[in-house]
Amino acid sequence: MVGFFRRSIQKQIEYRCLRDGKCLVIRLNRNRCQYCRFKKCLAVGMSRDSVRYGRVPKRSRAADGDQRVTTEADQSGTTELENQQLAMYDIILTISQAHHANCCYIDEKTRNLVKKTPIFSLSELTDNGAADSLEQQKIGLWQQFSILVNPSIQRVVEFAKRVPGFLDLPQDDQLILIKLGFLEVWLVHVARMLCPVDNTLTLACGSYITRPQLELMFDTDFVSSMFNFAVSLTNMNLNDTDIGLFCAAVLLNSERSGLYDQKTIQLQQEKVLEALRLQCSRNHPGEPSFYSQLAAKLPELATLGAKHALHLQWYRAHWARLSRLPPLFAEIFDIPTIKPEPSPH
Repeated sequence: MVGFFRRSIQKQIEYRCLRDGKCLVIRLNRNRCQYCRFKKCLAVGMSRDSVRYGRVPKRSRAADGDQRVTTEADQSGTTELENQQLAMYDIILTISQAHHANCCYIDEKTRNLVKKTPIFSLSELTDNGAADSLEQQKIGLWQQFSILVNPSIQRVVEFAKRVPGFLDLPQDDQLILIKLGFLEVWLVHVARMLCPVDNTLTLACGSYITRPQLELMFDTDFVSSMFNFAVSLTNMNLNDTDIGLFCAAVLLNSERSGLYDQKTIQLQQEKVLEALRLQCSRNHPGEPSFYSQLAAKLPELATLGAKHALHLQWYRAHWARLSRLPPLFAEIFDIPTIKPEPSPH
């Protein structure tokens, strides 16, 4: 895992509108999207303090001294507010770009996704019900599941590296946040792929897992909680930028066990949450409680993560039977791996 944080982060050169991801800034439309215009100005070298939204009227030469002092004070306060807003816009755009670049479950990629086949057929789950057979099926399902989920781990790592302030944290804290936050971020990503009608979870490759298979890997209570969370989150009609900001807030959880610099992590999360609040107010102006409803999903998601951690204990206890886990998947969930026997030579 340490090696992931030493790789250079690929820079994004395309400036996209946060609403639809397709706004290219040109002369004809430069005043229509403040997000994109702001980023365009910074990209060509303009200082952050020089970027303004709207036109700033010139001071009237006829104004007396007192009016000028008042005007300057007002402008100073306005500039400070603008700078705060620009900082929020910068966080929103940076995280939005990181999410679009590193998530397989954005709307554009999943809109026309075609289902392939389940990872195992239903007939393979209906046998004589012997304990050994059920355990073997559980292990076989989880091994197949690990192969399908494994690519998402690298993507979440790359996303985390581009969340503002994340790489400034102690490296041990970075690892803890990713290890303990991955499952929760992944659940947010796949929420729109959980279908309560046919009871399936479709993955980015098109393969799908049935609800009975999920219940065999975990249990009925955990899977019911997964589906309930997914349905409630999907019903909020979040766009990809909303989801990206929410995932960044999930990652920056200062209550994870074993963290060193909890205060800094909490401050970073508060900035992301403030950016999420701004994003919600712009995209859902007629719903004043929208942000509060979304923020309330954070503890609900943390509860799901805690339940998943309990299930991991069973797989760790049976690690010797898990011979085909991808190394990265085993690392993220702290599953021991079987070491090859030393050569007789």
